[in-house]
Amino acid sequence: MSRFFSAAVSDLDPYTPGEQPRGQNYIKLNTNESPFPPSPRVVEALTEEESRGLRLYSDPTCKDLVDAIAGYYGLQSGQVLAGNGSDENLAFAFRAFCGPERGVAFADITYGFYKVWARLWGIPARVIPLREDFTLHVDDYMDLHEHIVIANPNAPTGIPIPSSDIRRLLERDSERLVMVDEAYVDFGGESCVPLLAEYGNLLVVQTMSKSRSLAGARVGFALGSKELIADLNRVKYGFNPYNINRLSILAGKAAMEDRAYFEKCTGEIRRIRRWTEGELKSLGFTVLPSVSNFLFAASNRMEGGALYRALKKRGILVRWFDAPRINPFVRITVGAQEDMETLIRTLRELLEV
Repeated sequence: MSRFFSAAVSDLDPYTPGEQPRGQNYIKLNTNESPFPPSPRVVEALTEEESRGLRLYSDPTCKDLVDAIAGYYGLQSGQVLAGNGSDENLAFAFRAFCGPERGVAFADITYGFYKVWARLWGIPARVIPLREDFTLHVDDYMDLHEHIVIANPNAPTGIPIPSSDIRRLLERDSERLVMVDEAYVDFGGESCVPLLAEYGNLLVVQTMSKSRSLAGARVGFALGSKELIADLNRVKYGFNPYNINRLSILAGKAAMEDRAYFEKCTGEIRRIRRWTEGELKSLGFTVLPSVSNFLFAASNRMEGGALYRALKKRGILVRWFDAPRINPFVRITVGAQEDMETLIRTLRELLEV
């Protein structure tokens, strides 16, 4: 690092993104991207004429996109904040609502960015271990003073939490904010969006990266009361008013409006997930009960790091986390059927089963 780097963040351990290789063709099952192209309506929306508009700034309110999201969920536009991926929405929420007077609590095994934002913003963080079976129990959070962030379904495990449990947390302390990160909810989880009508201390964050095939467009959104969204907008306008580009606004609106394509793609992912889970179990893998677009699996024949490296040599990328408790596992994105068939054939050869 340079001599100018601030001491306040000199020991920051940044988030490590999944590999995005260039120059070699891999079957990419490591970053939970969709195997399907964006909605045809997205392609139709991104016209040459619209591309010429890139000389102009984007709409800082993202009105067309916000209105489409609000309409989809039956909310008012003032209850929606559009962001540069769900990461930006969550980062704004950490900055807006957490601080020295009230920190944040999250699981020990969950989305790795939570601890990074807490460190970056100087927020006290309480880490709550998952149970031995990798489930999150809200009883462990009931009497905490901190605001709470929960990935539901959790990542990298894929295990869901019923919305009735989130309701219990919301009712326990109305002065405590519960942030629910629903990045993977569209593949079989139970969304907390219906609870927004009852609870002003709930913020729901989602993304279009996975279920709407827009990972490269960077479109996410936060849903909550008008007061919470107004707070987030204050942070946004103090940081990056033009946070979503013109083409991503168009793409996000078109993707949100094509409900039939969304349902077709997410339904196919669920089908392929079930097939892949069954095949992995037939090879002796332990597979956690996922309702996401990935599977968290461990083999008693090969430890996680070795399996990751062996698959990579054979042109298949999966994600391995060299971390306590989970290093026997690899996280496998649910890809196209033919890709998963190739994965299973390769695993059968590697494990000699």
